[in-house]
Amino acid sequence: MKSKISSSSLETQEIGKEFAKTLKDGSVVCLYGDLGAGKTTFTQGVALGLGIKNRIISPSFIIIRTYRINKGSVDNFYHIDLYRLESEADLKSLGFDEILDDKKSVVVIEWAEKLGAKLPKERIDIYFENIDDNERQIIWK
Repeated sequence: MKSKISSSSLETQEIGKEFAKTLKDGSVVCLYGDLGAGKTTFTQGVALGLGIKNRIISPSFIIIRTYRINKGSVDNFYHIDLYRLESEADLKSLGFDEILDDKKSVVVIEWAEKLGAKLPKERIDIYFENIDDNERQIIWK
């Protein structure tokens, strides 16, 4: 288990950027934490670490955003935000299973707890805990 304390958005992004160096093709990263805890900011850092230049914004209204990488053996970066997910049927219509089966991708899922039994067995879990208004603890297993 690893843990880092972040005191700013920039620090959270940097932690995400460093974390991206540990990812390989087929990685699924599940993020847990309260609203405003830093999940999207961390994801922006992961994207930067993977070489994505596009602006990364939360896909909370469309649920899934796809970014092309073509870096090494990784072709796609999927940013999934399940905050507004209403049912498992929504996942099926979005091609969620196919995304998880894409072994040439990296997938980051915000609000992963909403997946319940559909949580992939092979995954990295990261927890965001607010310490105060500025600081958060980021813990991954």
